[in-house]
Amino acid sequence: MEQVFAYIIGLGAAVMMPVIFTILGVCIGIKFGDALKSGLKVGVGFIGLSIVTALLTSALGPALQKVVEIYNLQLKVFDMGWPAAASVAYNTAVGAFIIPVCLGVNLLMLLTKTTRTVNIDLWNYWHFAFIGAVIYFATESLAWGFFGAIICYIVTLVLADMTAYKFQHFYKDMEGISIPQPFCAGFAPFAWIINKGLDKIPGLNKIEIDAEGMKKKFGIMGEPLFLGVVVGVGIGCLTCTSWAEIVDSIPRILSLGIKMGAVMELIPRVTVLFIEGLKPISDATRALIARKFKNADGLSIGMSPALVIGHPTTLVVSLLLIPVTLLLAVILPGNQFLPLASLAGMFYLFPLVLPFTKGNVLKTFIIGVIIITAGLYMVTNIAPAFTLAAHDVFIATGDSAVAIPDGFEGGALDFASSPLCWALYQCTVNLKWIGAGVLVILACGMMWWNRVHIARNQREMIAKNSDDLQQNI
Repeated sequence: MEQVFAYIIGLGAAVMMPVIFTILGVCIGIKFGDALKSGLKVGVGFIGLSIVTALLTSALGPALQKVVEIYNLQLKVFDMGWPAAASVAYNTAVGAFIIPVCLGVNLLMLLTKTTRTVNIDLWNYWHFAFIGAVIYFATESLAWGFFGAIICYIVTLVLADMTAYKFQHFYKDMEGISIPQPFCAGFAPFAWIINKGLDKIPGLNKIEIDAEGMKKKFGIMGEPLFLGVVVGVGIGCLTCTSWAEIVDSIPRILSLGIKMGAVMELIPRVTVLFIEGLKPISDATRALIARKFKNADGLSIGMSPALVIGHPTTLVVSLLLIPVTLLLAVILPGNQFLPLASLAGMFYLFPLVLPFTKGNVLKTFIIGVIIITAGLYMVTNIAPAFTLAAHDVFIATGDSAVAIPDGFEGGALDFASSPLCWALYQCTVNLKWIGAGVLVILACGMMWWNRVHIARNQREMIAKNSDDLQQNI
């Protein structure tokens, strides 16, 4: 089973999503050619996104590594990046069965009306496998691993439902879409709480700075493209130890700046492909639901947050957080994790934060700093269990992506820095049965609340349809 699912996942999102979208499109009544075209556009979008991300990593990685060497910033938790975390997730006993188990849970929750999200984002199922694998190696119990993964999946589906309305109304062309990715979903409750707190601060609650406002106020200096160039040049200068070296390195510094600017400019353009591929599937799904389930609360298609990471506020805040994150990693007492490879995934912190801040750059940045600060400690805390899992996978597969240098532990910003991941780890590994009881009560309570909410929406829809019918008569 491990080999079968490792092969399927090894195809990557760029291959998996066109296949899934084509099959889904045909099943809901779209012509095969149109369904294939939609799927291929989504696949091309993933290819484009991976190319842009690779550009960011290849340009920024060596520069940051040199900064680490110059200022002796090395910490004991080695940043393996999300590809290593995904490899660890899917090459374990938990990962081998995670897709059918989660699909079964999703189907059961749909039948019991405890969720309205159909999660087809199979690639990101590695998040559930990851927490399951980490718990498995920390407890030496496969049952505990699956328990953690299933609870994570249930909580994520409910959070996807809870954030679906705000998500669809904040982002354009996202009607009928939700984000059941636990890394993003885990930050939504904290974004809501912190944003409420910021609204209580006099003065701060009057500052409305969104990405479009920055462009109007600061002109080109408020553009993500320009900010990318500035940050890239700034990091390039930090790789030099003297003014003379800066002068000699001007071509390399400017090249880094242009590449960083290119990433900021290309990501929004690439995400347009996702939307073009998704729209026919989304429209057909809503039409099918309207025909078959006239009085039902509309289903949402669970998709990757890659759809919306091109939002200008996400780009600006992610870019500004790169140097801030490095500084925090060095100065925070007790932290042992220095993010380098993981910085390319910074964009995925904010897809479900922006609907609460309404795209306000300042509020989003403050929330980002708080999230990153807590996340660094969470990665440090989970690192020993992550290292055990990575060593096991390396011995079994020989995959160099999961090789940890001698004397280091392993970590990654995604998904190990998520409060959801950390809470599940603490409850299952440290609190054992008490923690399991708390998690079961939490999951059941969230499902019950969601079912009540869904039932209320259905009653309101029935009442509305009845009123419309009477007015027509």
